[in-house]
Amino acid sequence: MNISNYNEYITAETLMGPNCVRILGELFDKYPLQLTSDDLVLDLGCGTGLTSLVIAKETGAKVYANDLWISAEENGKRFAEWGINGQVTPVCEDANNLHFNERQFSALVSIDSYHYFAGEQGFFRGKILPLMKDGGVVLIGIPGLKDEYSGRSEELLSDWLGKESYMFKSPKLWKELIGSHDRIDSVVTWEMACFEEAWNDWLAVDNEYAHIDRQYFETIIKPYTCFVGIYVKLKG
Repeated sequence: MNISNYNEYITAETLMGPNCVRILGELFDKYPLQLTSDDLVLDLGCGTGLTSLVIAKETGAKVYANDLWISAEENGKRFAEWGINGQVTPVCEDANNLHFNERQFSALVSIDSYHYFAGEQGFFRGKILPLMKDGGVVLIGIPGLKDEYSGRSEELLSDWLGKESYMFKSPKLWKELIGSHDRIDSVVTWEMACFEEAWNDWLAVDNEYAHIDRQYFETIIKPYTCFVGIYVKLKG
């Protein structure tokens, strides 16, 4: 995926953390989605809709852009400005209480948000799997702990993240949390290669949260954390 195609959209107003387009780009390069305009994709935790724009442009599919923190009205205005409001539908719902039909989506994408709501055993099986069509694909990219520090998030990250430290889990642990099911064909997790570039893009932004992260990047973020890539393929 050519990330430069989206440079005009990647701004201080649309970024909410490390560059979500780079994270999504690595997922798409590793596991391209073969979709049509008849397919539906759920962008779960879409933030300002930057990832929803990319999904729509790269796949041609229809996208439901869901976020709890950004209103559907706000994202709807942005999608209209971007000229994608006919292809991308804004939604504002809690990931634990989504009102979609069973087996509605050919793909689900979640960038830099899944760790906020999905860290409990059984979440994927109970909340995500029912929404997915047979043969569907789930692509997730989230911050986490490097495998060698698995289980030590609160010890290592609390100076930076405080009470949210527990949300950072290793690729190995995320694979266990996705779990197994007779509808799941395969689960792959890995430490993503885009870590430094995605972070550098964010740390260059004039944003109060980026300023805070900059203080901890060399001492905590870079040594101990990674981006966890998650690929789930459902049986056809």
